[in-house]
Amino acid sequence: MKKFLSLFLSLIFLFVFSSCSVPIREKKFTKTFLDLFDTVSSVTAYDNSEKEFEAHYQLFYDELESYAQLYDIYKDYSGVVNLKYVNENAFKAPVQVDKKIMDLLLFGKEAYEISGGKVNICMGAVLSLWHGERENAKENPQEAKLPDKGLLQQAALHTDINNLVLDEENSTVYFKDSEMKIDAGAIAKGFAADRIAEYICENNFWKSAILSLGGNIKTIGLKEGGSPFVIGIEKPDNTSEYAAQVFVKNGESVVTSGDYQRFYSVNGKKYCHIIDPETWMPAKFVSSVSVITDNSAYADMLSTALFNMSIEEGTVLVNHMENTEAIWIDKSGNPFYSSDFNRYTVQKQ
Repeated sequence: MKKFLSLFLSLIFLFVFSSCSVPIREKKFTKTFLDLFDTVSSVTAYDNSEKEFEAHYQLFYDELESYAQLYDIYKDYSGVVNLKYVNENAFKAPVQVDKKIMDLLLFGKEAYEISGGKVNICMGAVLSLWHGERENAKENPQEAKLPDKGLLQQAALHTDINNLVLDEENSTVYFKDSEMKIDAGAIAKGFAADRIAEYICENNFWKSAILSLGGNIKTIGLKEGGSPFVIGIEKPDNTSEYAAQVFVKNGESVVTSGDYQRFYSVNGKKYCHIIDPETWMPAKFVSSVSVITDNSAYADMLSTALFNMSIEEGTVLVNHMENTEAIWIDKSGNPFYSSDFNRYTVQKQ
């Protein structure tokens, strides 16, 4: 399961070039919605009029809704073969899926290799146990408890990503393990954000927009007049100060994983939603990690992978990646930065 972060968004003037071309629209509009990906999301865009924005927004929303339904592992939708259906049927026989699912799962396999197994979309059997206990704790806080260790150990036997068989030519998914389950929460919102940004540009809806899918931030173009986006990265202690404010160029993303918003408590101790695939317990290395890169899916994946590593290990990984920077906040609130993070930093006046 993946992150909910709070990133405060502001816009300031700075000239950069846009692959969607420099915006000429002058009015800014914002819509916030709560019913997709089980999170708070928003889009802010420049358009000629409120009427045109509403028409473009509806097309944007409908496209994003299709991703949310396809990637859902908890709900059924009429006429939709989604990941829930795949989880329930792919061990019986290959299930034919939409290209949007196939592309996501192919990236999921890539994410596993890049992260050295720190991000595994086939951890669903383990993550479902944690999800069940978190949901129970919401309804019955006095009965909050950790998943049974024996059940976790048993579920961990069914997380081998090699048992996920993808036939790209026929667009089918098959599980060689009948108890394996997919949970793509570590990559789904970031992956969808990239695809939606492409959809917006291809259809020329907005030349300037910023998408926030549960805090997964994706930029498109510039603010009217040639202004870049500036994103404030929140401190885990929820103070009014930012851990950093960063310039984000056209097409870049900022994604954060943290332990301070999605968690539940057992006997006064907090347990976050990000599960370390080596221990099957919530990761304990840091309080948050924020990643900046030009691909939202990679940023989404990396923020989870880095959260499941020590700062030292994660810094080595990021410093060897092109066009990628990160900031870590440790358990004591201290910030740590990748080697060139300061090139994004907004200098305080």
